[in-house]
Amino acid sequence: MARIAVIGAGTGAMAAAARLAVAGHRVAVYERAETYGGAVRRFERDGFGFDTGPGLLHLPAVFRDLFLKTGKEPLESCVTLEQVDPASRHLFADGTDLSLPGASRAGVIRALDTALGAGAGEHWGGLLGRARETWEATRRPLLEEPLPRDRTGLERDPHPAPSGRRLLGLRRTRPPGSLAELARRELRDPRLAALLESHALAYGFDPRTVPASAAVLPYLEHTFGSWYVRGGLRALAEALYERCRARGVEFTFGAEVTGVLVENGRAAGLELRDGGRVTAGAVVSGVDARLLYDRLLPPEAGAPPSPPPAAAPPGHGRFSLLLALRGPRPEGTAHRTVLHAADPATERAGLDGDFGSLCDRPTVTVLRPGDPALLPDAGHETAVLSVTVPPHAPGGTGAEGTLDWTAGGHAERLADALLAGAGEAGLDLESRLLWREARTPADTERETGAPGGAVPGPALAGAGGAFLRADNRAGVGGLYLVGGSAHPGGGLAHTGMSGALVAGLIVNGDDWRGSR
Repeated sequence: MARIAVIGAGTGAMAAAARLAVAGHRVAVYERAETYGGAVRRFERDGFGFDTGPGLLHLPAVFRDLFLKTGKEPLESCVTLEQVDPASRHLFADGTDLSLPGASRAGVIRALDTALGAGAGEHWGGLLGRARETWEATRRPLLEEPLPRDRTGLERDPHPAPSGRRLLGLRRTRPPGSLAELARRELRDPRLAALLESHALAYGFDPRTVPASAAVLPYLEHTFGSWYVRGGLRALAEALYERCRARGVEFTFGAEVTGVLVENGRAAGLELRDGGRVTAGAVVSGVDARLLYDRLLPPEAGAPPSPPPAAAPPGHGRFSLLLALRGPRPEGTAHRTVLHAADPATERAGLDGDFGSLCDRPTVTVLRPGDPALLPDAGHETAVLSVTVPPHAPGGTGAEGTLDWTAGGHAERLADALLAGAGEAGLDLESRLLWREARTPADTERETGAPGGAVPGPALAGAGGAFLRADNRAGVGGLYLVGGSAHPGGGLAHTGMSGALVAGLIVNGDDWRGSR
């Protein structure tokens, strides 16, 4: 079988590599960094360990399928999965304390009625019921199949109107133009609106610009649950790396790819920074699609296919604050707590709006796994506070949608604000603090190469196709794209599925439409 060269050792790239190796291909991975996993990394200090990328796993079936298809050992024999329950605790500025159970629609409705008042659960359940219709209409084209040649159907927002309006033939002048507008129209309680928007923010989306179809995100979480990997999400990357090696995949670290060789209109190999050349029958690119088309392909290779990689918004960045805490995790502490602010944090913390409009009303996620594998002993705890922020750009000011995270003391000032906000919400973290480490989009860019340290969200239907990701089939024959900037987009499950799609295309041909 053909030798296949893979650029990068991120989750999507390794998922494709393992599947291709099992199919009989000789697969070699070239990674610029000294380790694997892409954004799925771990920071360690003084016996504490922290996930610096995603902290929870959704749709674990994607990785169960991957491990089943690539060997006799199932996923659960390689890592320990724990369903998070309660799925999340939500603290609102008015003092409302809401805990939502995992994967239980009835339980969620009861919790909402209890915390927010009678009828809140019905409104939320009705919206998620319509989100289920969106999921059923878009699941295959947005997750299980390569992008269709004709994307007209994916350019329209599939989120349906409430059933009463449909039955009576009543229509508003136009459908909601964004998730934020959907929240205002259909959810009568501003806390419910904040709950809906927090799911978009968790994926790096701005609720004011993302289409209403993003309501599918809380539907997926409520339906399939949230999962933690014992030892942190880095343990999943480690298991995937070991699965690749067991199937004969070769890895070369510290090998930066500087170009894709193209001969007679087809990808023929790679050029490396050290001057070396790699010959291959096909190339799988796990780097950001913009880097591939702008820097790695020769100009004569031609334009990328539609939609071009610049069509999808690049995504916002993620700011994370890693906390090493003295004392054990208090009994009953939720694994995930979401802090919803009512007033602009920039006013409370004196930040003067430097962090852009997304940080005017930040939604902060606090992860406290209480995992002994990430602690020096039982007398300590870890916490990770994260918030969606503008991506990094030298000279960026925030007002233009980017920020220079290496200048102006931005990281420390935002870290102070997040800690202060957590204290105002009733989380006693600062008094137990041993040390803290801030991680900005500039760190993400340096470690992963992603432009601006942006974290792409999953592909979504609507908005004229603006939230679709780059096609897995490049404009050059024998060249394929995986990872968060490629179809079906960002998030661990989605990048894992991108690997399955690319492996299917290489094994079955570019007209393959997915397994049925």
